[in-house]
Amino acid sequence: MEAGGQRRGLQAWWVASCLCIMLAGLERVAAQIKYSIAEEVKVGTVVGNITRDLGLDIASLVERRFRIVSGPEGAQFEVNASNGVLCVRKTINREELCEDISPCLINMKLVAENPMEIHHVSVEILDINDNSPTFQEGEKIIEISESTLPVKRFQLPSAHDPDAVANTVRVYRLNQNEYFSSQIRERGDDKVPFLVLQKPLDREKHNEHKLVLTAIDGGNPPKSGTLNVTVIVLDSNDNSPTFTQEVYSVTISENVKPGTSVIKVEATDLDEELNGDIEYYFGGELDSKIYEMFGLDKDTGVISVKGQIDYEKVDVYKLDVHATDKGQPPMSTDCRVIIKIIDENDNQPEIDVTSLSKTVAEDSKPGTVISLISITDKDVGLNGKVICSLSLNVPFELKPSFQDNMYSLVLKDRLDRESVSYYDITLTATDCGQPPLSSFKILHVDVSDVNDNIPTFLHNPIQLYLLENNMPGNSIFSVTAFDKDLNENAALTYHIDRGESQVKMSTFLNINTENGDISALKSFDFETLKSFQFRVVATDGGSPPLSSNVTVNVFILDQNDNPPVILYPVSSNGSTEGVEEIPRNMKAGDLVTKVRAYDADIGYNGWLLFSLQQVTDHSLFALDRYTGQIRTLHSFTETDEAEHQLLILVKDNGNVSLSATATVTVKLVEPKEAFAASDVKRAAANVDEEDDNVTFYLIITLGSVSLLFVISIIVLIAMQCSKSTEYTSKYLQDTNYDGTLCHSIQYRSGDKRYMLVGPRMSIGSTIVPGSHANTLVLPDRRHTSSGEMLN
Repeated sequence: MEAGGQRRGLQAWWVASCLCIMLAGLERVAAQIKYSIAEEVKVGTVVGNITRDLGLDIASLVERRFRIVSGPEGAQFEVNASNGVLCVRKTINREELCEDISPCLINMKLVAENPMEIHHVSVEILDINDNSPTFQEGEKIIEISESTLPVKRFQLPSAHDPDAVANTVRVYRLNQNEYFSSQIRERGDDKVPFLVLQKPLDREKHNEHKLVLTAIDGGNPPKSGTLNVTVIVLDSNDNSPTFTQEVYSVTISENVKPGTSVIKVEATDLDEELNGDIEYYFGGELDSKIYEMFGLDKDTGVISVKGQIDYEKVDVYKLDVHATDKGQPPMSTDCRVIIKIIDENDNQPEIDVTSLSKTVAEDSKPGTVISLISITDKDVGLNGKVICSLSLNVPFELKPSFQDNMYSLVLKDRLDRESVSYYDITLTATDCGQPPLSSFKILHVDVSDVNDNIPTFLHNPIQLYLLENNMPGNSIFSVTAFDKDLNENAALTYHIDRGESQVKMSTFLNINTENGDISALKSFDFETLKSFQFRVVATDGGSPPLSSNVTVNVFILDQNDNPPVILYPVSSNGSTEGVEEIPRNMKAGDLVTKVRAYDADIGYNGWLLFSLQQVTDHSLFALDRYTGQIRTLHSFTETDEAEHQLLILVKDNGNVSLSATATVTVKLVEPKEAFAASDVKRAAANVDEEDDNVTFYLIITLGSVSLLFVISIIVLIAMQCSKSTEYTSKYLQDTNYDGTLCHSIQYRSGDKRYMLVGPRMSIGSTIVPGSHANTLVLPDRRHTSSGEMLN
């Protein structure tokens, strides 16, 4: 039985030991680092090695900016970022820092970055005996009636020692004499000295007694202070007033209005008349500030509020009240009044923001710490419990710390500077009092730019219409891109892509790398080159740089730079002169010959018109202005001259017309001669027959073109009604007929559309916008780019 009991005892002891070890481990996890150091030590004294106690890496302290970030109390210490040693920064006076608070603790926050770590360190300031006890007065005069009985006590002023409890006043001693002794009574935490009468006084022998009261503190070695006490012996008023309570206690709320009654003290005196008439006074040993806060009615003993009561400054007031009669000599007694203050919710929360950086990069990851936020409320209980919140619709959130009213402002979502370049975050702190009080603080956070946007061109591809015969070296066009980023990330440079597929034409172009201005290094000729394309690349100045390209389609526009070329008549020596022999018996309307010409230009620039500039007899011959055919106007007579010379002018329809001339000499011969020469001119007859066929086909072609023109007008009206916004540049198909044909081309310039009616054009030809000759202006509400063409 005894053995089983011993085993159960050992098991219980083992379980209890394990529980103790677990609880001790939990306490170490939850506790913060705490050091202690005596006040008044030399500057530079080592308090403790924080890195060793926290287990931090000493080599990374400087890089992680290990530092103290707490308020003015933390200024008493400094941490060495190279070794993590906490040292005294300036001389510490515990009485200035903590006054009557014990223990005297200074709490500090230490921060290390990358990653963010917050450590809390408490330093307890140990008191040393560096203050001697002092009395508020240098001398105390007490009047005592000679009829006073022995063992009567008289309160003496208490000495004040600002040191901690261990070094404050411990004992009072009175100099050696036969009538008086000292006695100490404890009232709460205070030791109050009393002068005790040991034997009856005899005013006739000694009407005055000189005493010295010495206050000694508990230091090692102890320090002391003295008070001269003068006792004046008076004649009999042998009953002193008596309070109903030696200690009065009352509770009031802070912020009560001045004049409010707090408590009434009451004393009685068995004597009669003046010896029993009592007046009340505050004790002279009280702090002068108490007289500013409370008033005492000397006749009624009512204590009332005089100043502004503030719980956050003083939560308990201790008053000494004396009751004195009017006898000769007067007799008095005293009591202690303790007034406790109840806290009210009269302080708003205070927000303290420690910003690690006022700028956050737009590519920062969620969870990045932006600021440290500390909320303080001077109230206590629920009045001091604070709830903190952020403004809505911001990509940030608050994460609470293990300490109350401590938060970290961290990034919640991804940022985009191009959408929002900065945030004004409103921090709201609300306590739990009734009614609740709130405070606000706005934290401005700028979002810094990173190179995350490529350059963008407004249009891709770009259509460029360029007149031929441009001046080499002059600007022909300018491309512009934009970048949503800032500064160097948005600084763009331009260059022409000179890859293998682009090298042929890009060698004839040059671009200004700063503004995208493109110039041609050669003059383009529509007759040899009608269109080409190249690419322009825009690159920003970010790191790494981003780029994009745009395709530029260049269409060369024709100018009237080619004069008509006479194909017939042409002599063997190259001159535009020919001789036609015709019989005299030709009838009116017969074909004499046909002048053929060619113009390398297109459109109006290549539409040729024929006219007679000089003729021997205007009544004999007529020239078709469109076909160049020369026909007789009437039959010839015997009186008509045998030879006629016609000067034919061939000109195009350009803005500045170009022309050429041909000379045809018509000889009238007899029919026999004409028949004899028929073999020689059989080829010419065959040509005439061919011309008749061409004329027939030309009439058919003109009808077809006219029909196409009408259909184009109908289609245009239909497109207008359907409000289509898509137009493409198309050109009429080239025909295989000789001569000049009419057709239409529609094109756009600005907000207007034009229909141009003109001669046949070859595939790829264009019309220069702005030239409104033979042009019908059509109303259009569609928005298209300038220079867009439609067939």
